Amino acid sequence: MKIRKSLIALAGVLALSACGQEAEEKKNVTLTVWSPAEDQDESQGNWLQTMCDEFAAANPQWEIEFKFGTVSEEAIGKTVVQDPKNSADVYMFSNDQIGTLLDADAIAKLGGEAAEDVKKNNSQLIIDSVTKDDAIYGIPFTTNTWFMYYDKSAFSEDDIKSLDVMLEKGKVAFPMTTAWYNGSFFLANGATLFGDGSDASKGIDFGGEKGLQTVNYMVDLVANPNFVNDADGAGLSNLRSGEVKAYFSGSWDYAQVKEILGDNLGASQLPMVNINGTDKQMLSFAGSKAIGVNPNCEDQEVAVALARFLGSSEAQLKHYEMRSVIPCSNELLSDPTISKDILINAQNDTIANTSIIQPTLSEMAPYWIAAETFGKALIAKDITKDNAQQKLDDYVTQLNNQ
Repeated sequence: MKIRKSLIALAGVLALSACGQEAEEKKNVTLTVWSPAEDQDESQGNWLQTMCDEFAAANPQWEIEFKFGTVSEEAIGKTVVQDPKNSADVYMFSNDQIGTLLDADAIAKLGGEAAEDVKKNNSQLIIDSVTKDDAIYGIPFTTNTWFMYYDKSAFSEDDIKSLDVMLEKGKVAFPMTTAWYNGSFFLANGATLFGDGSDASKGIDFGGEKGLQTVNYMVDLVANPNFVNDADGAGLSNLRSGEVKAYFSGSWDYAQVKEILGDNLGASQLPMVNINGTDKQMLSFAGSKAIGVNPNCEDQEVAVALARFLGSSEAQLKHYEMRSVIPCSNELLSDPTISKDILINAQNDTIANTSIIQPTLSEMAPYWIAAETFGKALIAKDITKDNAQQKLDDYVTQLNNQ
């Protein structure tokens, strides 16, 4: 690796620049830090405690007591907002929750060197993912989206460009009943969420003629004998048995998919789908996961310094080495060892070519239950071409029910 700066030295620089205190002025600090359980798993390197120990050791001017809690990035928006003043001081979150966290006064705006870190170290897309009204609200540490794993012995490089072609050759698992995934078909056919994603007044536009075309395609898709709904682990288990030959998921499943497929492992950006006789590009939601700071934290300078450290290139490198968490640091992504990783290429290609930034508006809240319910109705065959228009109209109403 080209990156060989010391974690300890980096932590010290971040901390001292944040507090501006003399090293001998020891200050007692207690920080509550929340992360997913996997980042505190001994068998996976215990990334969080390792990084916090490095940070504390580099900063003897602070006597830091860490209190750790396990909350997934996706659950932060529901957990922190219940009681912001008694929640974590520093936490890891998915960027789509910024609007909800802001509404609850549960996330701090970052300025100064912290904001400069974000702008200097990331692509514009990643910067935009943690920006709202020109302010930055987190230190990104990984990109966040889903893509396609496939068996190279079953599909060629040309096959994987089209979902419909793949379905002619083998079984494909897709999580139709999961809201984060099933909107990709509507987005492929021109649907929009809040205009460019930032204008709440424009609502979620999944209706009209294009919406009906999409529903009809999805009705045919779930009726295809080579389509498998990936629910309750069905996709991965059927991939393991050899029945399924392609599987839509993200970096978190890489280790298991690699174990199953071995040298036949393929990973790619999303394929196209043929809707109403025209090939259209499937689009996933994309964003980032980031380190956030609670504005209610008593020791803001220390919390911000820790957030900067946990989101630094060095900490991202450790995250990648321990848990295959894909870095978003420009410095790391340009390293030859990392840039040739099939997993990183699949995710980065997806973000660059077959995704949209997931809206961070709190008005997005109705989408999740409505989209999940719609997907379940498709799988249950409650939606047919005969009732597609009525079902679509009802769906659009639910999506925009604030």
